[in-house]
Amino acid sequence: MSDDPRAADKLWGGRFSEPTDAFVERFTASVGFDQRLYRHDIQGSIAHATMLASVGVLTDAERDQIITGLEAIAEDITAGRFNWSVSLEDVHMNIEAALTERIGLTGKKLHTGRSRNDQVATDIRLYLREEIDHVTAELRRLQQGLLNLAEREYATIMPGFTHLQSAQPVTFGHHMLAWFEMLERDYGRLQDCRKRVNVLPLGAAALAGTSYPIDRHYTAQLLGFDGPTENSLDSVSDRDFAIEFVSCAALLMTHLSRCSEELVLWTSAQFDFIDLPDRFCTGSSIMPQKKNP
Repeated sequence: MSDDPRAADKLWGGRFSEPTDAFVERFTASVGFDQRLYRHDIQGSIAHATMLASVGVLTDAERDQIITGLEAIAEDITAGRFNWSVSLEDVHMNIEAALTERIGLTGKKLHTGRSRNDQVATDIRLYLREEIDHVTAELRRLQQGLLNLAEREYATIMPGFTHLQSAQPVTFGHHMLAWFEMLERDYGRLQDCRKRVNVLPLGAAALAGTSYPIDRHYTAQLLGFDGPTENSLDSVSDRDFAIEFVSCAALLMTHLSRCSEELVLWTSAQFDFIDLPDRFCTGSSIMPQKKNP
């Protein structure tokens, strides 16, 4: 990352008479971590430009110029050719500055009718929705594997334990289905969380909307959201959907940890229920007989 002469023309710099102190820039910059949102930021910007053209704020030619520029910037970032600037603070200003440098003053029109407040709220929702879809797809893949294993081992007898003491006989298939049920609850929680993630805050602007004749329902449709958020203040301040996801993820990881711990126990000499392939194990630097799951 580098200092950038484009920072002198910051989105918010109109009333300021001197540049930002370098320490303040480094302290307030988020681009070191929010640059991972670049695909979602560009996706939201393309939808925003498309909507602005549909309501007559941009011409079709301006829309096409902006979209072409954004797509080229996305390619540069993906290829590692993009120069991120701390002076430009965040992913949004870095991309908009690059767009203006690439296509001229038309690039500045992209920010019409929006603020970084509703922009980052939209980016986070797009990012989190994508992550939820990825996690739930992997959960379904794991659950299918458990179902296959349970069907194959439906008659394999094993002890059921309480307090690590043999209690009642069960089958290995039954135990695998217990894991399946835990993950089914996790899947349901994530899907429920997704409903609250999948609403569009873009158009709420800084906190009280905009006087431009924007069409938030059209933007929501373009981005695959169920609809726009209802209250502009809540739109830009809400992050409880992210905390909800973290809570769901913590429960999921607790369940996966429980499964993993049982696998560790079952591979021990004291249990000797299963044998894991060497590719999933490690060894000891001093005890050659060891095989650690």
